[in-house]
Amino acid sequence: MTKREIEIYNLIKNNPFISQKEIAEKVGIKRSSVGVHIANLIKKGKVKGKCYILNQNDYVIVIGGSNIDLTGFSDERIILNDSNPGSLKISLGGVGRNIAENLARVNINTKLLSVVGRDIYGEKIIDESRIIGIDMDSVYVSHNNPTSTYLSVMDNDGDMKLAISDMVISSEISIEYLENHKELILRAKALVIDTNMDEHVIDYIFNVFSDKKIFVDTVSTVKAIKIKKHLNKIYTLKPNKIEAEKLLNIEINDDSDMKNAVEKFLKLGVKQVIISNGSKNIHYGNYKGVFNKKTKKIDIVNSTGAGDAFMAGLVYSYMKDIELDKAINISMEMSKFALESEKTISDLISEKRILESVKEQKKCMKNI
Repeated sequence: MTKREIEIYNLIKNNPFISQKEIAEKVGIKRSSVGVHIANLIKKGKVKGKCYILNQNDYVIVIGGSNIDLTGFSDERIILNDSNPGSLKISLGGVGRNIAENLARVNINTKLLSVVGRDIYGEKIIDESRIIGIDMDSVYVSHNNPTSTYLSVMDNDGDMKLAISDMVISSEISIEYLENHKELILRAKALVIDTNMDEHVIDYIFNVFSDKKIFVDTVSTVKAIKIKKHLNKIYTLKPNKIEAEKLLNIEINDDSDMKNAVEKFLKLGVKQVIISNGSKNIHYGNYKGVFNKKTKKIDIVNSTGAGDAFMAGLVYSYMKDIELDKAINISMEMSKFALESEKTISDLISEKRILESVKEQKKCMKNI
C-alpha cells in the first residue's frame, strides 16, 4: 500500500461507515481522489466494498519488543577508549516491531502485541508504526517504565562492534496481557515471537498456542535458551551459528557441522530451521531434507535489522504458500535491503521491489 492508501485504510478501519467526503476532509485531498484510492484498496484485497468491510481473515500476530534504535556510525576504524568522529541516527526498533514493519511493508496484515512507555518515544513508535501499516491497537502503554532503547555502534565497515539495550519494560508483556488478547491470537494464521519476553510468558505461549504455526526469532545467545524446551512446538526457527551452538550444546566449525546442526533441530521436532553464519552459506532444512545457499557479496552499511528482515521474508512466504527453498531467496533479498540501509529497516522495502529483485537475481544466476 502507498502512504496515502495506508492513511485512508486506517481511517476506514476505525470507522467502516465513514464517507468519502469525511475522508477527503481528514486527509486534505479531493473526494474524487479518495474514490480512486479506495478503488485501489479494493483491487489489492484490503477492502471488500460496501461499508468498506476490511479483509482481515488472514493476519499475522507478532509478539515481542518495541524500542527506539540509536545507531552510531564511525567514519574510520573504531578506536576504543576514545572519541570517534561519525554520525548518529535514530529509528524505530525492537525485534518484534521490526519484523512487524517488514511484514507490513510487503502487504501482510500484521498486528503487534508489545509494550511501550507513556513518553515521547512510545508515542513515536505507535504513531509512525500505524502510518507504515502495522495494527497497533493492542499495544500496551505502560505507566511504570520508559520505552526501551537500543544503542549500537557500527564500525566503518558496517559491522556492529557494541550494543547496549535497556529493555526492562519487556517484562510487562505478561500472561495477563496475552490472555486479554487470546481470541485475537487464536484467529491468526501465523504467530511470530521474539525471546525478549520473560521465560514464563514464553512458556505460556507455547503451552496455550501450540497448535499455531509459531515462528521464533532467537534474538541472542542469552535469550535463545528460553525456547530450548519448546523446540518440538516451533514451526520455523532462525538462529545464527552461535545461537544454534548454544541451543544444541555443540560446536559448529564448518559446513558439515552446520548440516549436522540443522538435522539435530529437525530431529528435535522443529518443522523448518534456517541457520545463518554472517557472510557464509545459509543452511536450512525441513521434511524435504537439508540444503544450503551461498550468500551474495554486499556492501554493508548497517547490520542491525538484517535478521528481522530475513524472518519477515519467511513469514511472508508462509502467508503466500511459497515453499522453503524460494522463501530463502525472498528472505535473502529482504535482508540485503536492510544491510544496505543506514536505518534499521530500509524505506525501499516493498512487495513489488522484493519480488522484482528476486526475479533479477534468478536471471543473473542463469547467465553465469
